[in-house]
Amino acid sequence: MVDSKKINLPMHVAIVMDGNGRWAKKRGKPRLYGHKQGALRARDFVEMFATYNIPYLTLYAFSTENWSRPKSEVNGIFKLLSENLDKAIQIAHGQNIRIRHLGRMDRLPPEIQKKARAAIDLTDNNTGLTVNIAFNYGGRSEIADAVRTIVTSKIKADKIDELLVSGHLYTAGMPDPDLLIRTGGEMRLSNFLIWQAAYTELYFTPVLWPDFGREELEKALSVFSKRQRRFGGI
Repeated sequence: MVDSKKINLPMHVAIVMDGNGRWAKKRGKPRLYGHKQGALRARDFVEMFATYNIPYLTLYAFSTENWSRPKSEVNGIFKLLSENLDKAIQIAHGQNIRIRHLGRMDRLPPEIQKKARAAIDLTDNNTGLTVNIAFNYGGRSEIADAVRTIVTSKIKADKIDELLVSGHLYTAGMPDPDLLIRTGGEMRLSNFLIWQAAYTELYFTPVLWPDFGREELEKALSVFSKRQRRFGGI
């Protein structure tokens, strides 16, 4: 395990959990089998991640664009989420983990909304790792929602700056991600934290999400620790 005394660890890690469908296809299984394994990996990963001295973890689970996938796949993902959420919540609460949701809640099935709100309420006072689940999330939608809230609040135009906008995003009160990891080999953000990731270090790996464990995480953390972050300076 990496030694936080020897390397520079990020405060906030964000992960695009990509590759579940391709992982299943390589094994001659249906895509939903891959999503099931991906969900199990996410649950195990959060438990493992909580052992590091990193305060924030954001997982990209379902984007606003994912609704365009076949209805059977979308419904299957919701079913998997519903079946696994209760156990995942109890595990998180038992480890002092705080759960938050990033995204638009209103389009989600009522049962999922109910369980998500229960998870947020149950863990709200926990003081350990904060885990953000980005579900029905889109970076452009997030910015539009922030602008809408600012406009309806009748804030004067000359009072609007980057700090104000940041304070109206889903991630208000949290630091921007220092490190964004994308599994599965694709090299793009896919509408994920596009405001917050302005100076985030990006790490792309061909490893498919169900295979992304401690060894792969520590590779990413090691790479991050060697980068020089100038934030536009010299």
